[in-house]
Amino acid sequence: MTTSVYVASAEGHTGKSSVALGLVEAFARRVQRVGVFRPVSRGNAGEPDSVLSLLVSRATARIPEAECVGVDYDAVHTDPDAALATIVARYREIASRCDAVVIVGSDYTDVAGPTELTFNARVAANLGSAVVLVVSAREREAAEVRQMVDIASAELSAAHASLVAVVANRCPSEHLAEASSALADLTVPAWVMPDLPLLSAPSVRELMAAVDGTLTAGDPELLDREAEALIVGGMTMEHILTRLAEGAVVIVPGDRSDVILAVLAAHAADTFPSLAALILNGGFTPAEQVSRLVEGLSQRLPVIATEHGTFETASAAARTRGLLSTGSQRKLDLARSTFENAVDIEALMDAVNVPRSQVTTPLMFAHDLLERARADRKHIVLPEGGDDRILRAASTLLSRDVVDLTLLGDATAIRARAAELGLDVSAAQIIDPATSELHEKFATRYTQLRAHKGMTTERAREVLTDVSYFGTMMVAENLADGMVSGAQHTTAHTIKPSFEIIKTTPGTSIVSSVFFMCLEDRVLVYGDCAVNPDPDATQLADIAISSAATAAQFGVDPRIAMLSYSTGESGSGADVDKVRTATAEVRERAGDLVVEGPIQYDAAVDAAVARAKMPDSQVAGRATVLIFPDLNTGNNTYKAVQRSAGAVAVGPVLQGLRRPVNDLSRGALVQDIVNTVAITAIQAQQGVR
Repeated sequence: MTTSVYVASAEGHTGKSSVALGLVEAFARRVQRVGVFRPVSRGNAGEPDSVLSLLVSRATARIPEAECVGVDYDAVHTDPDAALATIVARYREIASRCDAVVIVGSDYTDVAGPTELTFNARVAANLGSAVVLVVSAREREAAEVRQMVDIASAELSAAHASLVAVVANRCPSEHLAEASSALADLTVPAWVMPDLPLLSAPSVRELMAAVDGTLTAGDPELLDREAEALIVGGMTMEHILTRLAEGAVVIVPGDRSDVILAVLAAHAADTFPSLAALILNGGFTPAEQVSRLVEGLSQRLPVIATEHGTFETASAAARTRGLLSTGSQRKLDLARSTFENAVDIEALMDAVNVPRSQVTTPLMFAHDLLERARADRKHIVLPEGGDDRILRAASTLLSRDVVDLTLLGDATAIRARAAELGLDVSAAQIIDPATSELHEKFATRYTQLRAHKGMTTERAREVLTDVSYFGTMMVAENLADGMVSGAQHTTAHTIKPSFEIIKTTPGTSIVSSVFFMCLEDRVLVYGDCAVNPDPDATQLADIAISSAATAAQFGVDPRIAMLSYSTGESGSGADVDKVRTATAEVRERAGDLVVEGPIQYDAAVDAAVARAKMPDSQVAGRATVLIFPDLNTGNNTYKAVQRSAGAVAVGPVLQGLRRPVNDLSRGALVQDIVNTVAITAIQAQQGVR
């Protein structure tokens, strides 16, 4: 039976989209197919519902957005009963394809008042959904928040809707305790979320639309940065410079060349805040010489021109409220972390009565990685601090308290680029290997480690300017618990320093790798698909034993299939004999492991084939760790499964090193980097591998 929760509010601007986002992701940790439904869609006809778009993109049921809508406001006004019937019918179509559904109530964008809450309550009752009530605590005393909850609760009860939890959102930090106390004696669990101005700050793009502006200069990618302050530049140059603030948008007449140049120069200077945009109003354009000078500065700061006067421009900008659904990555990360920190998610899931699924989806696996890493925070070094993807991943990891980070590179350049992108990496340590006080210490230590290869201190100093070597030395000297690199460097460049400095775990002859292959309903472990071209039998046994340990480390019960082109005793030849010998070595060296080989891939994973070929095997048809005989086979197979079956491949995860170092694909996405850092942190929690 499908579980559903209805996120309702008694007024607009409560921030219930943050709660809905948190619920979607919380459901995704427990069940396989999470859907989203919008009984009454916001906005005008033909316009996308941005809240729905955001939530559908995070849902796992893969239902098109157009099918996730009940009716529009016009239908409710015309005939509420008919609208309700349509909503129920369309919801049932969605529910039949989901294990859980998050239903997002109306937004009070049309007619605000008790009637709208009453209609939402009727919808929730008719859908049989548990209700999570979201109220605003902004500009309210604690007693007023409680009064709003009582009024809304009574309205829900009158319509026979089942209230299971309350969230008071947008509460000033200094009043959090008072608001919590005021809600403490409710008969349902209640939580209070703080008011964070960034979550309601408009993006530069939204401001540009509000003032009917056009981008005349700067980087279009920076239009998604939030405007954290508005400054009207109706004063002289020296006075406006004292008012500049981080993330501010400055509004100035287009003919004030002195102020324009001063603002752009301040933005470029390390000693002034990083701005979000410059809006030139009045329909004026700077003098030709000034425009040439601005162009020559090669600044990426968005410069927007509008025909409106100062008052109109400032008024339109001040009225613009940013939506979570159209916000930047930083805003979404902040919303997630705020929900996770304020709300007891397990208690909320119990209140909503969401059973835990027995399958493991890719999203469940990724969520579990973050939770496990967060439970015992480790310090990870990221050598490629100048890469935008690394900065975005770092912002996400830091905002969600997953790990502590060190970024390597030029500190000024890294902080400037992060600020331009609207990212917060202030909690990260940033080290420039070329100028760090650690450089000489590391050079001396590296000289000692490589003395048998004729290493000199002078040469070591050169080597240690390389970020991969510097980061690896940080791990070796216990200044970091692990390292993740490879977004800009080859696999060899990433792991070669590890071979020289960290070395392998005792009893392991080689470093190898695995991919976690996240299929629709389970996770398999593939090894080795990235490091060793043609391992011999002993090395293949090492890979199998290491891969089983890695699988167990991440919650996958290891049942090892030693893959070949034949199954059991049916084939012969050097390649099959290698796998047969490796299987025997695994049994001899690690008798507690369940292993089968040689075995073909279909017999390893398909129960029907297994019954025909190896009916008595403990592994056949149930294998979770698949060991390929060589790199050619492994690399091509993982990519074929990834592309053809839609599997999410997480890795490569290196194994066999004394301390965790992991490689990224140069085409890695931000989420790939986040997952790999979490994996590295979990490996570090386990100590020597």
